[in-house]
Amino acid sequence: MATGSATARGRGQVRRAANSKAIAAAARAGFVARGVIYALIGVLSLRIAFSGGGKQADRGGAIAEIAQKPFGTVLLWMLGVALAGMALWRLSEAAFGQAGPDGGKPGKRAMAAGRSVFYGFVAYSVLSYAAGDKSSGSGSSDKNSQDVTAKALDWPGGQWIVGVAGAAVAAAGLWIAARAVMRKFEKHLRMSEMSSKMRKVVAFFGTFGGTARGVVFATAGCFAVAAAVQHKPGRAKGMDDTLRTFADTPAGPWLLALIAIGLMAFGVFSWANARWRDL
Repeated sequence: MATGSATARGRGQVRRAANSKAIAAAARAGFVARGVIYALIGVLSLRIAFSGGGKQADRGGAIAEIAQKPFGTVLLWMLGVALAGMALWRLSEAAFGQAGPDGGKPGKRAMAAGRSVFYGFVAYSVLSYAAGDKSSGSGSSDKNSQDVTAKALDWPGGQWIVGVAGAAVAAAGLWIAARAVMRKFEKHLRMSEMSSKMRKVVAFFGTFGGTARGVVFATAGCFAVAAAVQHKPGRAKGMDDTLRTFADTPAGPWLLALIAIGLMAFGVFSWANARWRDL
């Protein structure tokens, strides 16, 4: 009995540590960092829309842009640490469940685990770049996507693997966009603490930004499926080439400009999460 009581107390202490103010602060810092990256990708995309050239509009381009600013290395260290905080928070969600009545469902905990791995990788790449490894973090997402696709296509059943992965990314993008349109994000925010005007502002940025982000993911997934069907790794596109493709539509640069503004809106929405997210 005593052993069981001690174990229960130990689990309670671990759970309280996972829900501590330190973890919450790390998560909020992570949302700020995510917002910075998306806002910069949006700015870089906007430059491409109206100049036709410019730096790569992806995470690598955003990191390189920050590095060129005064105190850029310091800013990158701060950004990397904040993203590591996001990874740690997602890891705590995977271990102990998310906030809310259904936060302990296995599916949500699995998604949190996946997000923890993703943000951990992003944090590592940013910190490595800040530490002097210029090949880390700032690499072209297009080249990386094509290299990975080429290797996967050479595996037994590679076409199926790439095709399924691309379809999964496309489906995830549509899911992200649909949830944004339905404003599912509101259940994760402390909306009651906002003024009526602020609720409308946050809802707009969340809907517009989330939809734009979902469209980008869905489009990139479709290119991966095309690469699998045609067995051409070059058809796979990272974020930069995916965004540039929007400028090649009949709508011209205006569609890319709209997507770019949407990504900036998602950055602002991330900052709103840093303030009002229920953790």
